[in-house]
Amino acid sequence: MKIIATISDLKQHLKKEKVNGSTIGFVPTMGFLHEGHVSLMEASKKENDVSVISIFVNPLQFGPNEDFESYPRDLERDARIAENAGVDFLFAPLPEEMYPARPSISIHVKDRVDVLCGSKREGHFDGVAAVLTKLFNIVQPDRVYFGLKDAQQVAVVDGLINDFNIPVELRAMPTIREEDGLAKSSRNVRLSPDEREMAPVIYQSLKWAEEAAKNGVGDEAALISGIKERIENETSGEIDYIEIYSYPSLKKMDVLEGKFIIAAAVKFSDARLIDNIIISAGA
Repeated sequence: MKIIATISDLKQHLKKEKVNGSTIGFVPTMGFLHEGHVSLMEASKKENDVSVISIFVNPLQFGPNEDFESYPRDLERDARIAENAGVDFLFAPLPEEMYPARPSISIHVKDRVDVLCGSKREGHFDGVAAVLTKLFNIVQPDRVYFGLKDAQQVAVVDGLINDFNIPVELRAMPTIREEDGLAKSSRNVRLSPDEREMAPVIYQSLKWAEEAAKNGVGDEAALISGIKERIENETSGEIDYIEIYSYPSLKKMDVLEGKFIIAAAVKFSDARLIDNIIISAGA
């Protein structure tokens, strides 16, 4: 695996691969890799001739109350994980490499961002869209890999690719879970032993709603109420939101039909957990 820090070097290496007819898979990350990232890298390795991962803590997607400086970084550890997953190129630029001057053009994401977690992170997805546009142009991948644990981000990326006709296939991969169903997350270590035992109820309540929807419960309020009741009765967590929208457009629905997402965020004492389930009505 080659570790590359400059745009010019990466483009030079990947140009050679393209000339040889190689397909390129790409996993964009902010580093501090975990099993979810590993699953994306392994999928990229399996489906492409060449796999690229980027590790870049993007300053544009941090809000005024979010500490860019304290975001965890460990490139040496991440490099070992990426190499073990079969990655060919690790792109790890510094901020001044990605943003050598103040941008003259900004990207503003108008849809899919005023709900779920995005409703409390104004400007976050503008920064995500800006850095991904740059990375897609630098890497020029055939396929790009994201995890559905952050389904809102996947929806925004879907809109970015479609709106700007970016020639890349979006591969949205299933959430990686613990044996008891809890979505894997670096935040899980912040749960107390009691909270860790309770946390799988979030996914269990979403699965209940999925089953109810497939059995003909088409009332959004009834599904949300059922999820809320179970989480409140069986955990000590504080519900941040339980929301249902069409997917990936993330619009309110008069009738639950087609593909839609049921998503929840729950705050415990020292960790805020998110999870979701995507349902195709009639499936």
